[in-house]
Amino acid sequence: MKLFFVLFLALTTQAYAFKLPVGSFDALAVKSNPIDLENAPLFEGIVKLSNCSGSLVIFEGMSTAKKALVLTNGHCLGGGFLKPNEVVVNRPLSRSMRVYDDKMKLHPIRATKIVYATMTNTDAALYELDASYDQILTQTKIRPLLMADTRPLENTAINIPSGYWDRNWSCQIDGFVHRLLEANWVFTDSIRYMPGCDTIGGTSGSPIVESGTRTVIGINNTSNESGGRCTMNNPCEQDEAGRVVVIAKRSYGQQTYQFYGCMNETFDLDLTLSSCTLPK
Repeated sequence: MKLFFVLFLALTTQAYAFKLPVGSFDALAVKSNPIDLENAPLFEGIVKLSNCSGSLVIFEGMSTAKKALVLTNGHCLGGGFLKPNEVVVNRPLSRSMRVYDDKMKLHPIRATKIVYATMTNTDAALYELDASYDQILTQTKIRPLLMADTRPLENTAINIPSGYWDRNWSCQIDGFVHRLLEANWVFTDSIRYMPGCDTIGGTSGSPIVESGTRTVIGINNTSNESGGRCTMNNPCEQDEAGRVVVIAKRSYGQQTYQFYGCMNETFDLDLTLSSCTLPK
């Protein structure tokens, strides 16, 4: 996935980007430099990971007394990318993160479990935190973003707020890709952005938020950096007939609405449900 090496200089806010498969600086170890204060309310619930971005999310109808969830990419877990067809379910861990309030002030949070993660068909992961939504709201006044339960529509105006970069990208959904091929991975029904959402390394895991709402309709994950054909950092599009097209500099996101079909009545993950279409 497209992540860049950044030389962070203590006396300047300028960064220089080089292509590498993983993020090279720990965003939690450097002082944030919010440059998007006019969009500060948009950042409520946006998460900063050490190597990626994420968002504090909740499902429609889910109890706010339950442990809170953070959405990011499957390729943002650390320790190497997941293999094709690999799925992680309910794996205990301890991972520090930070979450923005509506004034772009960061608050510490901690994940204790990977509820689900994959890089097959989609590129998504859900972390469970050690605190409930109610506890987070009481302590920080931060509300979660709502996960959409339906597939997004073409031409929808979107925001892609990145906790890693403290910056937002805005554009529209350009269309959908039958199969997006990148190195060994295949993503299905991928979301292609119109020019304007030229996302960069570190924006991986940022939510795709429908403009004017707090609703997450997908997740940002990759872009074609240099016009390469189906290679790492250069995904290509394949249609139903098998034809391959390369669009240099175009960025993409993945679907997340499928999570609803894999949640039981108490919003615990259950991959055995007949409605569940996520990789198992």
